[in-house]
Amino acid sequence: MLSKTIDPTNIPSHVAIIMDGNGRWAKAQGEDRLYGHSNGVASVRETLKAARELGVKYLTLYAFSTENWARPKSEIEGLMQLLVASIHNELDSLCENGVRLVTIGEIEKLPQDCIESLNEAKDKTKNHKEITLILALNYSSRDEIIRACNRLAEQVLQGNIAPGEIQQRHLEEALDTAHVPDPELLIRTSGEYRVSNFLLWQLAYAEMHFTKVFWPEFRKQHFIEAIADFQSRERRFGKTSEQLT
Repeated sequence: MLSKTIDPTNIPSHVAIIMDGNGRWAKAQGEDRLYGHSNGVASVRETLKAARELGVKYLTLYAFSTENWARPKSEIEGLMQLLVASIHNELDSLCENGVRLVTIGEIEKLPQDCIESLNEAKDKTKNHKEITLILALNYSSRDEIIRACNRLAEQVLQGNIAPGEIQQRHLEEALDTAHVPDPELLIRTSGEYRVSNFLLWQLAYAEMHFTKVFWPEFRKQHFIEAIADFQSRERRFGKTSEQLT
């Protein structure tokens, strides 16, 4: 099995995934786009299980971007209903498997039932330590960076930071992902090759794995393939290969 080729000492602590291709997969099946989103829930479940078994500590899923509000109203309403139903159906499993659920993005702009379901799940799982599942909801990386800059501006106005003393750590602490390590691996499904306004700051040194597999078809073996690809890379961070030996 491919999993036997995985080095357990070189597992990325944080994996981020752009779950792409739900609509195109559904269209190929002669179904509407929501059919693809519904089938994508099984992919989330299996990917989370695989990540936990391999020892990944943080898994971030790009679930709904701010740009997604431009989609047809019926699709958005269906996605929100699916979100509420999925949280309700999966909450017991999250608790049983030690999964902590957190969110990034402006969830306060989601429908009230979504906010209530998310807050309930986050509260019930807040002390779990096996793996942290981060859902990016109503998320835009550019908006996140702007919000962080505004937070820093407030600190400057309050006299907590001098304008010339702002450092990288200050911005990182003002981001939605404060206290979460940067992703070491980004996976994007469906054959697209872009980051689509996702974790632009945090992905600065991430390895990127692109697969043509549509998200509803993404399974454990595909996740393992991405980990194997990650382990085949030489992560130099500006150094030479000789400096790493």
